[in-house]
This record gives sequence, C-alpha cells and structure tokens, in this order.
Amino acid sequence: MRHQRAEQPLKLDGPETAARFFAGCISESDPARESLWVAHVDARANCLHVSHYEGGETGAPFPLGAIITDAARHGSCGILLAHNHPSGDARPSTADCLATRRLAITADALGCRVIDHLIFAGEDCSSLRQLGFL
Repeated sequence: MRHQRAEQPLKLDGPETAARFFAGCISESDPARESLWVAHVDARANCLHVSHYEGGETGAPFPLGAIITDAARHGSCGILLAHNHPSGDARPSTADCLATRRLAITADALGCRVIDHLIFAGEDCSSLRQLGFL
C-alpha cells in the first residue's frame, strides 16, 4: 500500500476528470495485477488524499477500515475508487458491487458519499454509478 498527499489544486469534479486521473494512476501499475486506487475529496471536489492498494492477478484488497479511517482523518466529503481488471472485462463483479455498497453504507454514517467506483480494463472503463449500483 502506498499513500500520497494529493497536490492541490487537483479537482475531481466530474466523471470524465475522475476517469482521466485514475487512468493515469492505473497506467503506472502492473497491468497483470489488480490494484485499487482511492481518492478522498472535500465539498468542492478538491482531492485531499490518494491511496493505492496493490493486489494480485485475480484481485486487489478492499480495506474498508483503512478507507473509512482515511475519510475521517482527512475530513472527506466524498470518496472515489478505481481499480483495474487484468482479465480485460470492465464489467463489475458481484464482489465489486457488494464491497462498494458496504463502503457506501459505512461512509454515509460519517456524512461522506461514495461518488463513484470506476473499473478499467484496457481502454474500457465502467462506472458503478452510471450502471446504477450506487
């Protein structure tokens, strides 16, 4: 896991901006391994913090507790997630949907919203928000 303080004024204020940002993050990762990126934003969509969790060929960790701890620590109003599917299929798995939903419920208790969870596979990208899972 790698943490970094996002440099201001990175703004993740829309689906296209978030997709471009995360596409850059994912391009830095090994395409044969799944990895999860998490961005925390304030009420104005300014990025406060970015975390990266490296996984393996078939999955990446989804550390719910660490994500919620970071949200509380940074005073996040929103959370954006992205991960890649080395399989080449950008459709969310059942596990992707369930983990994201658990995070959304838990974050809501802090007054924080899961804005979106993007899944990348090659040039394809799917959004759990646009697909109706959030």
